[in-house]
Amino acid sequence: MFIQALKEQLGEAPLSPGEVAIVGAGPGDPGLLTLRALCLLNQADCLVYDRLVSPDVMALAPQAAQRFYVGKASRCHALTQDETNQLLVRLAVTGKRVVRLKGGDPFIFGRGGEEAEMLVDNGIPFRVVPGITSAQGCSAYAGFPLTHRDYAQGVTFVTGHARADGSLNLDWPALASRRHTLVFYMGLTNAELIRRELLANGVPSRLPVALIERGTTPQQRRVITTLDRLPDTIRDESLTPPTLIVVGEVVSLAARLDAGCLAEAVA
Repeated sequence: MFIQALKEQLGEAPLSPGEVAIVGAGPGDPGLLTLRALCLLNQADCLVYDRLVSPDVMALAPQAAQRFYVGKASRCHALTQDETNQLLVRLAVTGKRVVRLKGGDPFIFGRGGEEAEMLVDNGIPFRVVPGITSAQGCSAYAGFPLTHRDYAQGVTFVTGHARADGSLNLDWPALASRRHTLVFYMGLTNAELIRRELLANGVPSRLPVALIERGTTPQQRRVITTLDRLPDTIRDESLTPPTLIVVGEVVSLAARLDAGCLAEAVA
């Protein structure tokens, strides 16, 4: 009843047999799923989902929907990206209504663009539903903004994941801009390289850094450190993926905004 009313309110066209919806599942908290994502999720015959799609989000899908896990972790892929692309096509051509669930937003380090290209090449109809990306959700739940007039006039999302040959070829001088926030996705294993390159390009050693493990979930941990201490902190705190690395003066607002939220809650 609720989902039907939601469809009517949104004016959302039903998911057709043989159509694929590439859906951003958000950073973990099911409350951050968009209404459109929830509407399409409820119509799925098949779910093709990533490692970072939370169990709470998966629980919102119909029990009868077939589930296909295609998650990727460092050096451990359930399917290659090519195999995932082919799976989407194979399910769609059999007339299944397919929901491709991706953690965060499908077009921000989610390879959603590659999958959309494959669907176009094979004449498969599809639609894309944006999601709250990890940078947005994790920073808000960790108690600080990504931009602020007094601290950061811009923010850059950066992949911290190296290529197969071990290289991480980034424009480090550009990333070292002042009054700017950097958000590194998948950067734990390259934390020493990130520290070294930013310091070499003039970033202050005492610049605040936030490490947010399993952000927006009940298991969230937030650790505040400084750039020069980044690798040591990761080791000392035994942080594991998924952990977001946020570098910038905005991180210094975390304690103040936490205090404000606490005061409001007590009042």
